[in-house]
Amino acid sequence: MKILLITNKVPYPPKDGGAIATLNMASGLANAGNEVTILAMNTSKHYFDLKNLPADLSSKINFIDVYVRTTINPLTAILNLVFSGLPYNAVRFINRNFDVRLTELLKTHTFDVIQLEGLYLGFYLKTIRKHSKAHVSYRAHNIEHEIWERTVANQENFLKKKYLKILAKRIKKLELGFLNKYDSLVAITKRDCDILNKLGNNKPFCVTPTGIDTSNMTVANQSIEFPSLFHIGALDWPPNQEGLIWFISNCWGKIHDNHPDLKFYIAGRNAPESFVNKIKESNIEYLGEVDSATDFMNSKAIMVVPLLSGSGMRIKIIEGMALGKTIITTSIGSEGIETTNNLNILIADSPEEFVSQIKICLANVTFFKEIGKNAATFVSQFYDNNKIAKTLTDFFKTAV
Repeated sequence: MKILLITNKVPYPPKDGGAIATLNMASGLANAGNEVTILAMNTSKHYFDLKNLPADLSSKINFIDVYVRTTINPLTAILNLVFSGLPYNAVRFINRNFDVRLTELLKTHTFDVIQLEGLYLGFYLKTIRKHSKAHVSYRAHNIEHEIWERTVANQENFLKKKYLKILAKRIKKLELGFLNKYDSLVAITKRDCDILNKLGNNKPFCVTPTGIDTSNMTVANQSIEFPSLFHIGALDWPPNQEGLIWFISNCWGKIHDNHPDLKFYIAGRNAPESFVNKIKESNIEYLGEVDSATDFMNSKAIMVVPLLSGSGMRIKIIEGMALGKTIITTSIGSEGIETTNNLNILIADSPEEFVSQIKICLANVTFFKEIGKNAATFVSQFYDNNKIAKTLTDFFKTAV
């Protein structure tokens, strides 16, 4: 089949959940024998020159990009708040040049399936319907309004809370209004699929989690710094910032008192200076963006993911599990991943629980190793990228 994926950023390099989800799916679909094209907004924030794509990637996926400026403009945001009913973070992705390039592509090429990678690509559905008879699938990376509602709940600043409430309400209206305008729903998690079905989706659906190439994930049993804690993720993503600040403010003091030699390593790109200043504590090392996420994760012991908000599936947790990492996260952090607490992951939803789980892992090395071993087995069984892409290909064949 000829498949077009439409994305709001170039999914390379795969350094955040959205990019990983899109790129891995595209690679898997290509490996399954499909002819895959990606039409991507090349944004000012995540700009990448397609000339620098690895040859093995550009040879199996056709990449097309359009430069789109998505920089937040305070004046535009205020005007949007007063005069528009649409969420500002969504309308930033409405772009005439992108629409023109999409039109040109649809006029010159025929596709069997066109997949919208996320809610904000829904603005281009009218153009797709006008110029193509392709089956249109909506890939829901998360429940978008849920992210913002949870952010509102954890926001203490009155003015920010009020603005975020308006934003969350608008996003929910947009999300509900988009239901059933596509031909099929492709959800990343079963939980998200169930929610969208309850909200009114009546189109055919398929749950296809973000898979990984397990052949490239080598578990390192040697050279692990034990004991140590680590976190890795996009540090310009508000839920990651929020969770880490909460963990450091509410958990780290007690952990450090109990284990004065224990170090907590934080890695990730695009961290604002204000955030970096907030995480400066004894034995916490901020590393910024690391050259190899895999090498970094392999070198450390316990992965901490203290998410309080967000939605969808946390890709870094899947990657960590594939590497045999013992991961301590919240119930929200493990959402969408069919894990089992105390078998292949550890759940902690309060400061006391985080302190306790870390204490147990440090005191019982056998238990620590067993959780990581079970995690790697779990991912190899259920998150193999090629198997997941084959499932989606079969779904499309019956739907088209």
